[in-house]
Amino acid sequence: MSRVLVVTGGARGIGAAVALRAAQDGWAVAVNYRASADRAEEVVRQIRDRGGVAVAVQADTSREDEVVRMFDEVERKLGLLGGLVNNAGVVGQPGPVQQIDGPRLREVLDVNVVGYFLCAREAVRRLEGRSGAIVNVSSRLASLGGAGEQVHYAATKAAIDTLTLGLSGEVAPRGIRVNCVRPGIIATEIHAARPADVLANVEKAIPLRRIGRPEEVAEAVVWLLSDKASYITGALLDVGGGR
Repeated sequence: MSRVLVVTGGARGIGAAVALRAAQDGWAVAVNYRASADRAEEVVRQIRDRGGVAVAVQADTSREDEVVRMFDEVERKLGLLGGLVNNAGVVGQPGPVQQIDGPRLREVLDVNVVGYFLCAREAVRRLEGRSGAIVNVSSRLASLGGAGEQVHYAATKAAIDTLTLGLSGEVAPRGIRVNCVRPGIIATEIHAARPADVLANVEKAIPLRRIGRPEEVAEAVVWLLSDKASYITGALLDVGGGR
């Protein structure tokens, strides 16, 4: 029987790359999405075409009732949970702190922090008595700060780093590992929309002199889920090209 993995925000970008890569390792993957049903079903189709097992599951991870429903649905359709990749997130409208209003701030906090906590809670509850792994997707901005445009986003990712450290110590005696991957600038839709000259300047600031690919982040995530990382918990793994 395949191990069952929930990937939140699995319809696009890093989440989709993680879902596809995890399926290659034999995980049965639940591809979570909030609104992008067609894209989630496309990821599921690709996994199935390659001989894997996958389902698409809709849920707004910032809502407690929907998170509980999602995990119940996954276990009904695929079996007992084996792992979670907390990836669903929003960047929010960029801008300096003095321009961030309450609704914009709450959206970023609700999805990026509350959602991660709720999903981690449900995963821990369902992994009780069995070994399993949780990988949180944070950001290098948790350490860099995001001054000028993304302080609010960076602050939510710093919270996820702390969640990783605290939860890993809490559940390690129960055989549950919790780690974190912190991507740098990755070639997702957010960055693809930037002008070419801006991207060129960004690349110059990265020691490896290029923007990363979602598949490179996925390799790190899936490795941390695997038995090859069996003695690793509470780790914050940077995937940022040296930046």
